[in-house]
Amino acid sequence: MSVRRPAVAGAFYPAQPKRLRDQIESCFTHEKGPGRLPRGERRPRDILSVVCPHAGYMYSGPAAAHSYLALAEQEKPDSVVVLGPNHTGWGTPVSIMGEGIWETPLGRVKLDSELARAIIDTAGVIDYDETAFLREHSVEVQVPFLQYIYGEFKLVPICMGYQDLETSREVGEAIHRATEGRDILVVASTDLTHQEPQASANKKDKMIIDAILAMDEERLQRVVHENRLTTCGYGPVSAALVTSRLDGAKKAELLTYYTSGDIMGDHDGVVGYAALKVTK
Repeated sequence: MSVRRPAVAGAFYPAQPKRLRDQIESCFTHEKGPGRLPRGERRPRDILSVVCPHAGYMYSGPAAAHSYLALAEQEKPDSVVVLGPNHTGWGTPVSIMGEGIWETPLGRVKLDSELARAIIDTAGVIDYDETAFLREHSVEVQVPFLQYIYGEFKLVPICMGYQDLETSREVGEAIHRATEGRDILVVASTDLTHQEPQASANKKDKMIIDAILAMDEERLQRVVHENRLTTCGYGPVSAALVTSRLDGAKKAELLTYYTSGDIMGDHDGVVGYAALKVTK
């Protein structure tokens, strides 16, 4: 059985289970986080997808915690599809890991091979390819948060090298068709503007956030390309918007936004982080 082992444990987040769990909890209670840990009770889930950043937890973890708090207090899905951009260039244009185990310091997560097969059977652009995930962090950093809030769940990781509108729509439509009748959640992994002054990042990130709030993947893509934005996961977000809209999404909501400068105090070259949810 194939086991995907952690690539960025000890760098983006702690490699020791207790330290990792402690840092996740500190993301929830952080002043930039939601300010509290998840409560025990769960209500029926109306969240179809969330947007989460994927930097080191000390930077973007408090933002991600906003999305994961919202999820933690709703019913757990059977499977989670995590869409992330391909930073390494390894693998096929759009890659899926469909069989085996995903390992983190918090334990092992079983991949949903049946759902992965259903997705790949409906999208010609997606291929089985484990190499895309070997050093890729965009999906990996979401998994410990998911383990923390859900315990056991099934995972389908998808890594997007091609992020154009046509590809994003094909991926989003394939997820929708493959998951009809299934209880799934989609997580779209992206950071926003990279290494620009705070004022510039805030202005550009607002364009991205406004397009997501409008649930308009075409507008999102146009904003990215016309303004040469450095948002790294616009394809995963576009695909998640397509899937959610086809699944009956009614609105998107911004949960939080800040930059690395707000964490570190250096506003000369920042990275933007946002958390959003899309609901029925």
